[in-house]
Amino acid sequence: MKSEKQLFTIHYSLFTALMLHVALVEPEIPPNTGNIARLCAATRVPLHIVGVTGFRLDDRAVRRAGLDYWPEVSLHRHRDLAALNEAVPEARFIYLTTKAERSYTAWQFETNDCLVFGRETRGLPEDLLHANWERCLTIPMLNSKVRSLNLATAVAIVLYEALRQTRAFNP
Repeated sequence: MKSEKQLFTIHYSLFTALMLHVALVEPEIPPNTGNIARLCAATRVPLHIVGVTGFRLDDRAVRRAGLDYWPEVSLHRHRDLAALNEAVPEARFIYLTTKAERSYTAWQFETNDCLVFGRETRGLPEDLLHANWERCLTIPMLNSKVRSLNLATAVAIVLYEALRQTRAFNP
């Protein structure tokens, strides 16, 4: 007979295997993370914060910022990318970067995808991108003089496309 903890783990694993995830690696700007957290709460997509943030995420800091939707966020903290991989082993990790050649619009998203975004100032580590180049995507921009989009905007664009493709709004 399985223990209550084992049953929870099995149930949680099955549940997380059937959903999209958003991961932020070492986010630096609190308002970006706050906007992304609201987006994840609104879409019922778990938010994973990986590594050290450039700000506090404790209850007191969140309350002070007036984030009244925070209880609706399914927030998970991970010390590094290896811990994220262990937490959602069923996930297919998709890496978003300005350096990729393949547009997010040319990608076929699946319900178990984890959309991974890097720091606002540096993006994701080069070695990670090179090791996973076949799963690196970019958001194309018409003006080549603009380097990148705001992190919260980028997450919203890609997440809503993934939700559309996986028929989250009309199952």
